[in-house]
Amino acid sequence: MAHRTTLEAERAAKPAKSQKKTVNVERERIFEAFRRWGYLQADLDPLGFLKPLESADLDLSGETADEARRYYCGTIGVDFMHLAQPERRRWIAERMEAEPAAVDQQKILERLVRADLFEQVLQARYLGTKRFSLEGNTSLIPMLDAILDTAGGHGAVESVMAMSHRGRLNVMVHTACKTPHEVVAGFEDVDPRSVLGAGDVKYHVGATGTYVTTTGKEIEIHLVSNPSHLEAVDPVAMGRVRAKLTRFEGGFDRDVTNKVVPIIMHGDAAFAGQGIWAETMNLADLDAYTVGGSIHIIVNNLIGFTTRPIQEHSSRFAADLAKRQNILIFHVNAEDPEAVVRVGRMAAEYRATFGSEVVVDLIGYRRHGHSEVDDPTITQPLLYEKIKAHPPLWKIYAERTGINPSATIGAVRAEYETEQVKAGQLKKIPHLRQLPNYWSAFHRGAFKPEYEVETGLSLETLAQITDALVRVPEGFHVHPKIVKLLEQRAEMGHGKRAVDYGFAEALAFGSLLQEGTPLRLTGQDSQRGTFNQRHAVLVDTVNEWEHIPLAALANASPKRPFCEIYNSSLSEAGCLGFEYGFSRDFPEALVLWEAQFGDFANGAQVIIDQFISAGEDKWDLPAGIVMLLPHGYEGQGPEHSSARLERYLQLAAEENIQVCQPSTAAQYFHMLRRQARRPWRKPLVVFTPKSMLRHPDASSSVEEFTQPKFLPVVPEKEITDATRILIASGKVGHELRAERRRRKDASTAILFLDQLYPLPRPEINAALDAHPNAREIVWVQEEPENMGALTFMRINFGQNIFGHPFASISRDASASPATGSHRQHKHEQQKLVERSFEMA
Repeated sequence: MAHRTTLEAERAAKPAKSQKKTVNVERERIFEAFRRWGYLQADLDPLGFLKPLESADLDLSGETADEARRYYCGTIGVDFMHLAQPERRRWIAERMEAEPAAVDQQKILERLVRADLFEQVLQARYLGTKRFSLEGNTSLIPMLDAILDTAGGHGAVESVMAMSHRGRLNVMVHTACKTPHEVVAGFEDVDPRSVLGAGDVKYHVGATGTYVTTTGKEIEIHLVSNPSHLEAVDPVAMGRVRAKLTRFEGGFDRDVTNKVVPIIMHGDAAFAGQGIWAETMNLADLDAYTVGGSIHIIVNNLIGFTTRPIQEHSSRFAADLAKRQNILIFHVNAEDPEAVVRVGRMAAEYRATFGSEVVVDLIGYRRHGHSEVDDPTITQPLLYEKIKAHPPLWKIYAERTGINPSATIGAVRAEYETEQVKAGQLKKIPHLRQLPNYWSAFHRGAFKPEYEVETGLSLETLAQITDALVRVPEGFHVHPKIVKLLEQRAEMGHGKRAVDYGFAEALAFGSLLQEGTPLRLTGQDSQRGTFNQRHAVLVDTVNEWEHIPLAALANASPKRPFCEIYNSSLSEAGCLGFEYGFSRDFPEALVLWEAQFGDFANGAQVIIDQFISAGEDKWDLPAGIVMLLPHGYEGQGPEHSSARLERYLQLAAEENIQVCQPSTAAQYFHMLRRQARRPWRKPLVVFTPKSMLRHPDASSSVEEFTQPKFLPVVPEKEITDATRILIASGKVGHELRAERRRRKDASTAILFLDQLYPLPRPEINAALDAHPNAREIVWVQEEPENMGALTFMRINFGQNIFGHPFASISRDASASPATGSHRQHKHEQQKLVERSFEMA
């Protein structure tokens, strides 16, 4: 039995009272050195290229040093002395300095045989086809077994897994428990029409299945679909876990978070080089994002494509980057399966005990090139000469344990070959994943008229919601400016003042919560709002206690839906990916992410391109995420003007997303309610105003909130028989109306296109038909000619719109969205508006 010692290194040693005490102090000094630095001399690389690192701190000898070296410099290296909590350091040391628990060697061998032969059968049958083999790191499969078995003992009922392409097919079969012929069908020439949407390559798609632990407990597995953008899936998986945990009562206590286990698998090159995992890991202990810890496995081949570690990361290990936080790191030699299983158990137990992140660096190698069609000997001839002569792990382990694997090999090979024959007989590609039951009430695909809903509310209901939203608890010290705001909002809700965007949004949120729709809004400074417009969270001026009127309203609702409004980390890709993932597993909720300025979303372009716009088409996976992107040209420079409307319209096809720019507060209200109340789930990209947030021209009477629904096209209401029609979207439309008033123009109609995609052709046609004498129709935008919606409108209408010549007015084409000079901006904007009335 190991000698267990305290870990408070900072505690000063007391004067020795006896020789025995002196020996214990010396023992502690030696063990402390190995606890802190032992991992640097651990035997971690199966091929021997990663040599133990010389360290003066470990230049120790004697029985105590030998004992400590046996614990900390074997095939497991643990990096844990940077952890701030003594109890966590003590917990790890106790387990490292104890005899390992027994393992089922026969089971481990069988899993290694299965993992390796699965790859070999695919290699033999589909020679020259990419599959991104797990060979060289097949001990990942028994590691996942150990994690799930341990997690099941701590109450796990679900596990959300994320990984890139390497080893995905192997994990599908052996962990997600899909039958091999279902997975192998992706290699066969099956009818492509059996794929919903465009589909994706076999090593990107997700899978769902049921894993059965050694004790017979079932754990539902959700392997998340992922593009080639390696780490992009990380925040998506975390958001899905958060949504699943939200479905359990009890908040985020340990017994709740242990029900769903996130396991994220990384490549070593991606872990070192891709920043999105760091954004995601930073969310771990934030109230808005915590999931009670996640288990990260670096499936470490010590190579990325053709690049060796010395060119990939500045630190010794790719995992070292995780030390920026209070995170435990295990390094383990992938060719010691029993050590791998031991680490898997400890990692799962640590997460279940402390609710914390843990990183496991599983160090093996890659038997083939980056893919099976790549020749790695061109760039790493010596490495691959050694790999070629290196036996597969199951052979090494069989010799080490003395277990004869012949019967297992024959049975497994026959099973996989039979499964391959089955795959060749399939007529349709099987679906490897199923949507959870909570999606049964919602629709995807093309829009149908029966999905439409009414969104208006009665004046009485609006007044009642208003009263709840302006009420604060007794004794709550409200900021003087907020006192005035609440008084104004009370007037708005009772029809004594026009309603601005901020309160229109609050009325939409409040009404949905009252009806039982959960709400989650996160973003950069979203509690107050970038432009001081929201004030969803009130702060007591004396003690900084918080009051959330919307949450109080939700608690008073019979259905008691959750209401979460948080300021996010200053991250785009990580935070937007998280909210997309949340919306994937909580379709009943209105889930919104807000950028501080709309163009900041370009930091999350990979999430927008690969998941939000294409997820349904590639993977048949719908989502209802809402993006709020402040947009408008007000002279704030190139980075704070355009939310890059053109990028979303370029991505829009096959009714994959919705793109809207509501022109008034009431339109914003109806649009938000429509998104939540429709049973049709599509991402919604909203270009929200800045200068128009409180502008009288964009504010609405309370009666407009009683209208039945959102208008994709806002028709002309003042001019009845126009000879020319201007079509615009957003702020510039209000500027055009102001110019028309200044000119006393009675012949020009102005239409607002509030929904740009799906393009509302019938509504546009009807609005144009209302002016039969119109001879000029002009699209007006404040963005440069090569940006905004102009190209999209040209693609859809060409030079003619429903039989009428179709002209356009915009800023000149530009490499930058806007000028940095406020004076130049005003000059350009004025000229643009004037030309709209003067152009023939």
